Amino acid sequence: MVSAISLRKGNVIRYKDEPHRVMNSTHRNPGKGGAIVRLLLRNLISGSSYEIRFNSQENIEQASLEQHEMEYLYSDGTHHHFMNTETFDQLAMNEQQLGDSRLYLTEGLTIQVEFFEDNPIGIQMPSYVELEVVETEPELKGATASNSPKPATLKNGVVVQVPAFISQGEIVRVDPVEGRYLERAK
Repeated sequence: MVSAISLRKGNVIRYKDEPHRVMNSTHRNPGKGGAIVRLLLRNLISGSSYEIRFNSQENIEQASLEQHEMEYLYSDGTHHHFMNTETFDQLAMNEQQLGDSRLYLTEGLTIQVEFFEDNPIGIQMPSYVELEVVETEPELKGATASNSPKPATLKNGVVVQVPAFISQGEIVRVDPVEGRYLERAK
């Protein structure tokens, strides 16, 4: 159990017997009555988000999540298949469980799969993924990183803004959480 006032973004709590991730936390002391904590929660099973208020001293149960390192194998159109790198057990997750992370999955990518009561509920992507630029405007001679960015379509179909010196066929590093260009892959 943890007090509501100590909850921060990213914490996972058990609310109504389901795991919820804290997306945002604000503390208010209205002057009359006790202080309150407003939490924006995302249900890790259903994916729905909503705001809830707690008394700042109220105790809340933290959810216990297990993480297992898994390798992405393939997609069959409706499910994405993963293999545990230690036990070689395989599991399938649907697009709702994966959210936008599914756009950045490539064969052989190692990720962390989160489990709640032995059921997979989501994944944690690495800090970056390397993808090929399949379409962008031609490279501009003398372009530097300080010039304005241009759109580039990556191998996975996602469009990101890249510096003007990036050309078609290059491999770039992209942050899969924010969907933004980080750097040219070495």
